[in-house]
Formats: sequence, C-alpha cells, structure tokens
Amino acid sequence: MISKLTRVTVAVVFGLSLFAFAQTDPAAGAPAGAAAPNAPSAAAALAAKATGTKVGTINIEQAIFASNEGRRDFDALAKKFEPKQNELKGLADEIDSLKKQLSAQQDKLNEESRDKLVKQIEVKQKSFDRATQDAQEDFQNQQGEIGNKVLTKMAPLIVKYSSENGYGMILDTSQQWPRGPVIWYGPAVDITQPIVEAYNVQSGVPAPPAGSTATKPVRPTTTPGTKPAAPATKPPASTPPKQ
Repeated sequence: MISKLTRVTVAVVFGLSLFAFAQTDPAAGAPAGAAAPNAPSAAAALAAKATGTKVGTINIEQAIFASNEGRRDFDALAKKFEPKQNELKGLADEIDSLKKQLSAQQDKLNEESRDKLVKQIEVKQKSFDRATQDAQEDFQNQQGEIGNKVLTKMAPLIVKYSSENGYGMILDTSQQWPRGPVIWYGPAVDITQPIVEAYNVQSGVPAPPAGSTATKPVRPTTTPGTKPAAPATKPPASTPPKQ
C-alpha cells in the first residue's frame, strides 16, 4: 500500500500547499520550485493567523481512495495489471503441476531424472518469486504516484476547509495507534467525508459506475492460493542437483 509514502508526502505537500494557500496573487508562469524555499516560513505565517481551536481528524488514505478521481485511477491501474496477474498465475500453475508430477513419480524416476525435475522446479520457482516481487513493486510505485497526485490537489482543500470551519489542528488517522498518533477519536470530529465530497465537486470527475473495485485497492494477487512451496522431495545429500 501507499501508507508509508503517503505519510512522507503529507508533510511535504501540506507544507507547499500552505504556502500556496497563503499567496493572494501568485505570479503566472513561475517555475514550480521557485517558491519552495520560502514554504516553511509562509506556512508558519498562515498557521499564526489561524484562529480555530477545534481539533479534527482525517483519514488521508481513505480520502484519496474514496474520491472519484482516486477510484477511477486505481480501477484503471488494476485493469492494467490484469495481464501480469494472469501471467504469474500461469507460472504458478505450471510449478504446481511439476510438483505434483514429482510427488507422483518420485519412486519411479531414476536419480538423474529426479534431479533434473527438482532443478526445473527450483529454477521456475526463483523466476516466479522474482517476477512477483517486481510486479508488486511496480504496482505499489504506480499506486503511490496516483495517491500523491490526488493528495497534492486535495491538500489545499483540506487547509481551506479546516480554516473556514474553525479547526486549529487536523490529525491523520490512516495508521492505527501506536503506529499513528491518534489513540481514539469520535466521528463528530472526522472531516474525511466532507473533504471527499468537496474534492469530487472540485475535480469534476464523475463517480465510477456501480460494480467498480473496492474503495481501497490492494496489491494484485499473483496466485489463487498460497505461493508454491519448495519442492516436496529433495535429492539425497550425497547426490546434489547437477548445476
């Protein structure tokens, strides 16, 4: 998931968004990074002007995933990875078939044939593990890019909403305590849904059709069951597999 990347990005994005929110007439066409060095002082100046005293909470991850834009883009990402999922499933099925063959014929195979089959399983297993890890990392990286893109545009809206509704502090509840800072909170202080609704209006992205993927996507599964285990039968220690 993008939780770790989101926590890092929240601090950066909110620092920059606070700066942007404090500007009344930003220069048109200015380089994106030109104002960044002054972001901390500008954010501090805006914070000093805040008069709200309420403390609120928001589940940043849920807000991103529940937004129409987030759901649309995550649905597209899931569809993009379907061919890779099918490829990995095919490789996993092939490994399972070889294992069954080894288990059924191990008493009938001679030493050389058994060694060859075991080696074949080990090679395919390593290939499967490597391909699975690469696919998961690629999926998570692209998922993080989507989340950060939405968050960059959502952050100023959160600042504006909080300021207009008397909040002096907003805490992220994406991570449960003790991994996150909030031990307990009630629904009355949570602004996640209002932010999602306001962002949907701002983005103009329509709601995905009924039957789309769940609000919070998970990493794509690569096999219908557990990952293939090591071969059930190994050659005797005195006759290691041929290299």
